[in-house]
Amino acid sequence: MYSDEVALGPVILEMLFELFSDPNFKVRQTVINAAGEIGKTYFEEVRTIFDEGLKDPHHSPRNAVIGSVKKMGEVNPGPVLTWAKQYLHHEDKEIRREICHGIELRGRKHPEDILPLLQELQHDPTARVRNTLVHVIGQIAYKKGCLIKVLAHLKNWQNPALVEAALAEIIDVHDRYRNFAALTQVEAIKLIDDYYVDQKRKC
Repeated sequence: MYSDEVALGPVILEMLFELFSDPNFKVRQTVINAAGEIGKTYFEEVRTIFDEGLKDPHHSPRNAVIGSVKKMGEVNPGPVLTWAKQYLHHEDKEIRREICHGIELRGRKHPEDILPLLQELQHDPTARVRNTLVHVIGQIAYKKGCLIKVLAHLKNWQNPALVEAALAEIIDVHDRYRNFAALTQVEAIKLIDDYYVDQKRKC
């Protein structure tokens, strides 16, 4: 309706903002999901909902933010990733983790768009955030054409322990998701080994 009935746009937004203050977390969660559909095209109109949703006291609305950022970022990456970037170093570790998880889907087809943002989290002091970072790297690396881009970017990271964990996750993912991965686990290991050997020779 928001896209098809331009005249209804302000009314729809007013209703969403009003419902967003509902004490029932399921209502707030549904508002975020609806805002996510609008944000696929008109992110600026609903960004306030995501600013507030990140801080919701209940985990369900916060999870809805993650899901919405995933689907918005996939098709409307410009404003969504610019918005996400401002939260990468937020004082709340859960917000940092949610943002890291939320930008994942864009990376499955365009890892170059999110790898610079992920890199900013490589020294995060919270293990839960770093674990999510490793998970996201694994999730984007098994898609077609993505592993070589991930490997090239990881070469510029300054946290060897994090990179090592990411490479281990990439190898494991190629086994866990072997029915969906672009490469077999053996092919992924060979690519990793060949890439790092070649890089060392160049140095």
